[in-house]
Amino acid sequence: MVDIKEMFRSEIKKNSVFKNKNIVSPHYIPDILPFRDDQIKEIILNLAPALQGKKINNLFLYGKTGTGKTSTIKVVLAKMEELAKERTDCKNIVTTYINCRNHNTKYRIILKHINDLYKHDYVGYSSSFVYDKLTEYVRKNKIGLIIVLDEIDLIKDVDDTVYALTRANDELTEGSISIVGVSNNVMFKQKLDMRTKSSLCEKELVFPPYNANELTKILQDRVQEGFNENCVEDSAIGLASAYAAQESGDARTAILLLLRAGEIADENKETKITEIDVRNAKKKVEKDILLNMVSTLPEQLQYVLFAITRLTKSKNQTTLGPNSEGILHSGEVYNEYYRIAKIQGKSPVSLKWFKQYLEELELYGMIATTISGKGVRGTTTLIKLGADAGILNSILEPKISI
Repeated sequence: MVDIKEMFRSEIKKNSVFKNKNIVSPHYIPDILPFRDDQIKEIILNLAPALQGKKINNLFLYGKTGTGKTSTIKVVLAKMEELAKERTDCKNIVTTYINCRNHNTKYRIILKHINDLYKHDYVGYSSSFVYDKLTEYVRKNKIGLIIVLDEIDLIKDVDDTVYALTRANDELTEGSISIVGVSNNVMFKQKLDMRTKSSLCEKELVFPPYNANELTKILQDRVQEGFNENCVEDSAIGLASAYAAQESGDARTAILLLLRAGEIADENKETKITEIDVRNAKKKVEKDILLNMVSTLPEQLQYVLFAITRLTKSKNQTTLGPNSEGILHSGEVYNEYYRIAKIQGKSPVSLKWFKQYLEELELYGMIATTISGKGVRGTTTLIKLGADAGILNSILEPKISI
């Protein structure tokens, strides 16, 4: 008979390379954010007038996954609220954070706010009622409400949502409502209608990917707080940074690699994390990394990637010769994408938008493209998948039924 309590005792007593494992979680938000000083200054410049009771511009933050958008805005807003409470010369500021993956309509977003603000459940009330309750709270309490809409591109009625929240200021005699939109999709704002663009994108801020040196510094900070002294070799940090820089400049990927490498070291009862542990960690988390990247892509972009993945799996080479394994033509990819979108009951995008989707997938490191020379079905874009087709297929196939 297994002694469960004894097994627990043994587990918590064993040696570990970790000092504080939570620090090495990709979800941990440090108080100091390296290499984001410029972005922080721009955000503060935009938000500071709210502390004086002035209406501020709406803000739009965009950049690839793992570039620090969400962490930065959360840290800045938390400090802003602290300052507003400490000083008598500052107006009352209330900041809220909504992940639009979970609250993806105007009604759900406003309902979440009034439920939290009033500490009461208003489920079932009409859209106009919940809207009026939100503006009533802002006006009566004379607050500056700053709403962060993370993954704003996932809101189904995004134009109506942004218009409603920004229009509220026309009705407010006291207080104000401002929006901070956050998106991984660099093409997102191009699809907004003109009314929404003018209200949401009053101020735009780009978060560039981290390079290998920056990722190394980020990991060194996490190592100092999260691991026991001298438990992580410098070469292991460098390798994790290099892998993440090659993928997409994603800090979360770098941190996740180090976390998994530490777990592998513990499993093997090692006292140090080495390059070998990082390499093994990469194999172990490759699907997790791809899943994280794919899940943040807009729906239509996932259809394009699925089309490329299916075609890559279905044939090993084209008529271009023995060294062209996995090369696809943009025309055949568009036809497959068109078929997939139709099966999903969605309207396929035009060829113009399709080409922009290819550019975005290349930006994320998912594919590589080049223009063919004359004579190969004319001049066309050649496409090659930049990730394992089998892993991508296992991620996308359950999400997209065909």
